[in-house]
Amino acid sequence: MTGWSLPGATWPFTTRPFSTWRCARRFLRAALSAFLAFVLLGAAAQGGWAQTSPQGGPYERIYQQSKSAVEKALKELQPSMRGRLPALEGFALPGNHPLNQYQRAYYQSAVQVSSTASGGAVVRVNTKVTAWYTDSTPSHSGYQLLTSNGRLESDLLDQLSDLLASSSGGTTSGGSSNVPTIAPPATAKRPAIAEKGVADPGIAEPTISAPMPQLPGSGHTFSSSIEPGLSGQQLAETKNSQNRAADQAAARLEAEAASLEEVLKNQAHPKNLVAIKKTGTPVVASPSLNAKPLFLATAHDEFEMLDFNADWVHVRISGLSRGWIWRTSLEMPEGFSDVPLVGTKTAPVAADLFLVKREETAPFPGDWEPLRGKNVKIVSVQKVQEDEKNSGATAKLEFAKSLLDKNYAELAAKSQELAGVVLIFDSVDGGMIAITLPTVQQWKAGKLTDAALWHRCYFDPPETFNVSSPAGVH
Repeated sequence: MTGWSLPGATWPFTTRPFSTWRCARRFLRAALSAFLAFVLLGAAAQGGWAQTSPQGGPYERIYQQSKSAVEKALKELQPSMRGRLPALEGFALPGNHPLNQYQRAYYQSAVQVSSTASGGAVVRVNTKVTAWYTDSTPSHSGYQLLTSNGRLESDLLDQLSDLLASSSGGTTSGGSSNVPTIAPPATAKRPAIAEKGVADPGIAEPTISAPMPQLPGSGHTFSSSIEPGLSGQQLAETKNSQNRAADQAAARLEAEAASLEEVLKNQAHPKNLVAIKKTGTPVVASPSLNAKPLFLATAHDEFEMLDFNADWVHVRISGLSRGWIWRTSLEMPEGFSDVPLVGTKTAPVAADLFLVKREETAPFPGDWEPLRGKNVKIVSVQKVQEDEKNSGATAKLEFAKSLLDKNYAELAAKSQELAGVVLIFDSVDGGMIAITLPTVQQWKAGKLTDAALWHRCYFDPPETFNVSSPAGVH
């Protein structure tokens, strides 16, 4: 065979020239891969390599500073990691419902810092956005988790970059302030510039003796050096242009933040709002410890107060939806006490009204499913004075709470043999309170409020432990 043809040309290739042409194709692919790798490396070193997820995170960025320095800076930014949003538009992605059907938006960012092999740090940010969804059917309303669009995460990372830059004398986050360079191989030589006949003092580049293939129709040759046409001045101008663009973006974000703060400042804050103290607080349908919870509220949730009494607060949930919340679980408006006084100032405390007569371990004396047929600790309680007027439902609950707190260590030590605790008030207006040991453990660990504790108890008869008083009493 003396030759073969390609479309548009006939070349008299022999076996050896064909091998050379195939090597040139391989070199072209290698050169393309090296060029793309350099571009990605330069981008990562210039601004920090950030990754985003279409599901809302995590977002991450690489910083040149050490892990301890980054963690110290993040402590100063903790107030920026959570708070309320004036609106969801621009902060969350649309989900199953339009964003304008949500109210009381709140965000919270979780940050994870890990070290890199070079001594820097990787910061990952994941932000959760929650808001109250208002449905035409009240039973379908409730708090929902929305997907962040990345703006909150990027803003936090930008704030961290600015703080680290100011504390380190202007060094930008995510890498050195200089344009990154790639060290040449050990056997590489610095190529000469043909026009001037001198070596380039700014860039050390390897010499490659393989032929330089061309892209079809482009007329450009891939050089063995990276960015051979950029002089030191051009590199500096490129870096300055990128820095100006970053400064402009930061200025726009600061202007938007200032605008949002102004909107929040100018918004009228109602004087009749109550706020949830602790996540997991039940909102119930009626002012009774036996009422079924409508949902569990989150810390800092705010509701409009419609009415209140000594123990309960009537709130507007959304639209025509209403609910009741245990008063001690709320931060009341100015001028109202979170913990109202029970009776007069001279009324005796619960510990002086009751006394324990007998304790024993026996099967549960009732038909409540969580404790049916299981061993429990039974505590029999009597009034100190049968005609004591202040020994009502509130006093009984306070005494029960003090007993659970006092005997918790003993109960925890017997968790393998006891399933719960039963308090029997032996009096004319007495009754029984039953509670499982895991519920007591959650309450002692601070995972349940007092109101949540009572809503997980069993009361017999229920009306004996209903706590309510006339509206407006405080």
